Amino acid sequence: MTTTATTARDLGTVFVTGGASGLGAAVVRAVHDAGGTPAVLDLHAVDDVPSVAVDLADSSAVPGAVADLVAQVGPPSAVVTAAGIDACGPLADIDADAWERVVRVNLFGTVATVRACLPYLEESHGTVVTVASTLALRGVSDATAYCASKWGVRGFTQALAAELAGRVGVTLLVPGGMRTPFFDGRTEQYKPGPDADLQDPAHTAVAVLAALRQPRGSEIREMLVMAPGESSWP
Repeated sequence: MTTTATTARDLGTVFVTGGASGLGAAVVRAVHDAGGTPAVLDLHAVDDVPSVAVDLADSSAVPGAVADLVAQVGPPSAVVTAAGIDACGPLADIDADAWERVVRVNLFGTVATVRACLPYLEESHGTVVTVASTLALRGVSDATAYCASKWGVRGFTQALAAELAGRVGVTLLVPGGMRTPFFDGRTEQYKPGPDADLQDPAHTAVAVLAALRQPRGSEIREMLVMAPGESSWP
């Protein structure tokens, strides 16, 4: 017989950064289909989901955006930080502002969102799911900004889990490559090849739901999720 101690949590209200496209949009759909209330923080507002447009590269703008979203849908019971960008190329060839924007969005935007949501999450004993990458586990050429930002997300998340143990659940998602617009606009050398085995983001979103629905007293600390033929791990 299922007992309260082993019952999956209700999803409640889930704030998703980067929820207008890619993995973030897949998480929004998954949360909605599972009976939760998704809400989005993204550079672009979403028409059919409660959302607030915010540039996550500007950490000072995030608290106000979170407050605006709380006014729309109420406080979050979980946060998924799926927003992410890249700037491919040799370090010497990438404009410094473009390089630093990657770190501001991917790392500082993650931190600012978690910080702004933390009072609500502590009250509800909620969950944070941060999104790193297989490039948080290994460095590759021409991806210095992305690797630096995602290694930072991984270190931040591990420290956060230790800091919030017993108060807020913290999970690090380490996804492999996915079939999303993330690769759009790149030169051919930085796009996956025609035979690349990329994950459907909807499948990765299922893993996110598993972390969000863990029974109280159980947390998934880290998830490595990818297509079977993924080449970026190990």
